[in-house]
Amino acid sequence: MAVIWGLDLREMQWGKFKGSYMFNQDYHLRRTKMIVYQIAMILCVCSESVGTAALSDYVDQQDGITTRTSPRVKVHNNDIVGTFSYNIFVGIAVATIFGSGFFFDLFWPERKESKSVRLAWKICSLLVSFMALADALALTVVVATHRSTITGVSAGAAASLFRENGPPNPIYRKNAYCVASVVLLWPGMIASFASTYIMFKSIQHDDKLGPRSSKYSGDKGEVVSIDMAPQVPKPTLTANGATRPEPYQGT
Repeated sequence: MAVIWGLDLREMQWGKFKGSYMFNQDYHLRRTKMIVYQIAMILCVCSESVGTAALSDYVDQQDGITTRTSPRVKVHNNDIVGTFSYNIFVGIAVATIFGSGFFFDLFWPERKESKSVRLAWKICSLLVSFMALADALALTVVVATHRSTITGVSAGAAASLFRENGPPNPIYRKNAYCVASVVLLWPGMIASFASTYIMFKSIQHDDKLGPRSSKYSGDKGEVVSIDMAPQVPKPTLTANGATRPEPYQGT
């Protein structure tokens, strides 16, 4: 099979998704990375997915009300539409960086990377984490304090238009999709920063000792065995030709 960027595609095997392989401790921080990377990806992507549903509803609200009324009537909910659009971008970015790290460490844990590639891992992981933090703060403020409004008609007429249009609720904090997206995003953001820290520590260990766990490696990163077979005593000959076993030296 082809080799791309020094990665042998034959290593992409379904068997590597087994828990016995995915969560083994042969490699440094392997189990931790496999768990925390997935938490960051899943929570941010779920927040993005729920937010996309809410985004679609508010775009439909805007289109539905404006098309049924005069051109002077305007629905203002671009704050939630813009914030959820950014949330989609952040979810994809987090999934791209830590999803790539997950699959690369799963299929090619002993791959060779240049210093520029390792630096790119660090920069990208830190960047998407701060993007997720900005997303969480902005989405929390918008959902907690903002709402959709209508201009061009009286307040009573605006309330009537919202009721006639139906869901979504013009008050964002009363929309379950909006609240769920925020609730999922915060732990996803925390997991993203945790993944960044783990990635930094893993790269630091790889640079010094190689990818294998310290209990499987020597001081210079050479692989050593941790299961040493006991030494069997060897018999020796006595003066009269009889054999005499040596004393056992095992621990």
